[in-house]
Amino acid sequence: MLLAQIHLTLPAWVFDAVDTTRAYAGDGEKVALAIGLSRLNVEHASGGPFGAAVFGPDDRIVAVGVNRVLPHACSLAHAETMAYMLAQQRTQRARLNEDAAGARVGPYTLATSAQPCCQCYGATVWAGIDRLLIGARAEDVEALTEFDEGPLPADWVGELARRGIEVVRDIRRDDACEVLRAYGQRGGARY
Repeated sequence: MLLAQIHLTLPAWVFDAVDTTRAYAGDGEKVALAIGLSRLNVEHASGGPFGAAVFGPDDRIVAVGVNRVLPHACSLAHAETMAYMLAQQRTQRARLNEDAAGARVGPYTLATSAQPCCQCYGATVWAGIDRLLIGARAEDVEALTEFDEGPLPADWVGELARRGIEVVRDIRRDDACEVLRAYGQRGGARY
């Protein structure tokens, strides 16, 4: 029998860990939330050491995501893609920053605990965000864990900028690296 449905979920602890009524005004606060989600995902053994959150124009959470690759046996269940899919489902828009008539809405921001891998980079191009906030760099991920982040264009930041996506890197980088280091020292899986 051919399966015709996909069911991906966030772990139950997420609902207690996220305050959806709060405005996260600064970039540091947004990335701190993503890093906090990554840390809790490791502590709860509910996936890899990655967290992400989509914020709307009011600086409030639209959706969050954590890495769920191994629990769901799905290589697409990265933190960023989980956050994008849940935000798109919530807003009923495939491109978060465009309404049904194609008019711009937003801005929408993705905060992530670590630089998007090649898969999440591609998803970022199409998700309809205006800003990408990053904690750890890909080289941190690869040095501190067994993850392979895959190939990116040489000027990936410039490619996103040409598409109207502002990239801000190294926000709370040390905090993000601390989570990656702890995960790597535990001998965590590389997905």
